[in-house]
Amino acid sequence: MSQEYERKWQGGFPMQIQSLENLIQYLTKAFRELQIDFFLTGSTASSFYGAPRSTNDVDVVALLEEKHITDLFRLFPSTDFYLSDIAIHQAIRDRSQFNILHPSSGLKIDVMIPEDNEFNASRFRRKKESVPLTEGMTAIASEDDVILMKMKYYSEGGSDKHLADIAGIIAFSGDNIDLEYLNYWADRLGVNDIWKKIKNKSGLTKKDE
Repeated sequence: MSQEYERKWQGGFPMQIQSLENLIQYLTKAFRELQIDFFLTGSTASSFYGAPRSTNDVDVVALLEEKHITDLFRLFPSTDFYLSDIAIHQAIRDRSQFNILHPSSGLKIDVMIPEDNEFNASRFRRKKESVPLTEGMTAIASEDDVILMKMKYYSEGGSDKHLADIAGIIAFSGDNIDLEYLNYWADRLGVNDIWKKIKNKSGLTKKDE
């Protein structure tokens, strides 16, 4: 790692964030410093497994608790970031999400606090330590779980970009996906009809026979 990112924590991380990759590096080091279990998801993850897509957001699922809040503000200081104490407490209480903004770069972290259920437990078990960062690696959702969440968002009225992201993952990383796992959770999550159409269009139905 470069000398810049090897500096010790002194009330925060060196504030040289100019790209999404820098922000992921920052996020990774901060959350690991606080021992917060997490993984990247959303377009960041789908771009890693499939066709790259431009974005200014980092989507992260994190087991953030109230005990982390004070140190979260220490590592994301107001001189460089914007985050709301009220929004964080509400997200933890409601199992929803809050934002961490980096105004000078225009980048944003969407922190999602997951519900305590079987599917989210599975996502954490199956996360991977792999993402193409020049300064190291981070935690990322599995290909299968990215596909499942993209189908879920699409079913809830999301845009066609979710289907495009899924197609990219299947095209680039299709040999690594677990059809049995996808079939099981597509049914449990209520996206089975969408999944069947995707399998037919992509040719996965033949592999599933």
